[in-house]
Amino acid sequence: MRLRKVKGAAEAIAQHPLVIHDAPAHKGHWKELFQNDHPIHIEIGMGKGRFLTELARQHPDVNYIGIERYDSVLIRALEKREEAEELHNLFYLCEDAKNVAEIFGKGEIDRIYLNFSDPWPKDRHAKRRLTSKEFFARYHEILAADGEVMFKTDNRILFDFSLEQVPEAGWQLKDVTFDLHHSEFADGNIMTEYEEKFSSLGNPIFRLVAYR
Repeated sequence: MRLRKVKGAAEAIAQHPLVIHDAPAHKGHWKELFQNDHPIHIEIGMGKGRFLTELARQHPDVNYIGIERYDSVLIRALEKREEAEELHNLFYLCEDAKNVAEIFGKGEIDRIYLNFSDPWPKDRHAKRRLTSKEFFARYHEILAADGEVMFKTDNRILFDFSLEQVPEAGWQLKDVTFDLHHSEFADGNIMTEYEEKFSSLGNPIFRLVAYR
């Protein structure tokens, strides 16, 4: 589906105090931005921000950074943020996911969330999938030694691809489920907008956790 441009989104994001515009300048020093020593979790492709906003609300002892490439999507997340209670542990980046190793220092991130990522269905675009071994090489650069990547999707083809890519990248799998909402991992699960939509149609939600 073609992304609908939101008039004035780029300008609004450029002026928003919660969007970090000089991201590479913070590499290795992100905890200074938050002014604490709490762990840092990021969501890549955060969409309209419901998932990460709720996480930040529930876990004030964790710092969160939402990364969204498209300004017309990020502006919706910022609008939702303004409707929520005041949070001091959540900032945003309007960046391409391929740049994460230039933005974060080695071992600086404790967890990465990937929720309902673009499946890039054509074979020639496989390297663009956020669960490709190419992206896991980037995650290796920024994740702490005990860090994790948590991935959810309703796309079975993408999920099967991801199950293959994790070991190919030299990582390991745990907590794999082909029906998250009817599994032992359902308790405490926070749904994204897409997740709520797809599950209401009866679609199973797939989930995995990858670690080194």
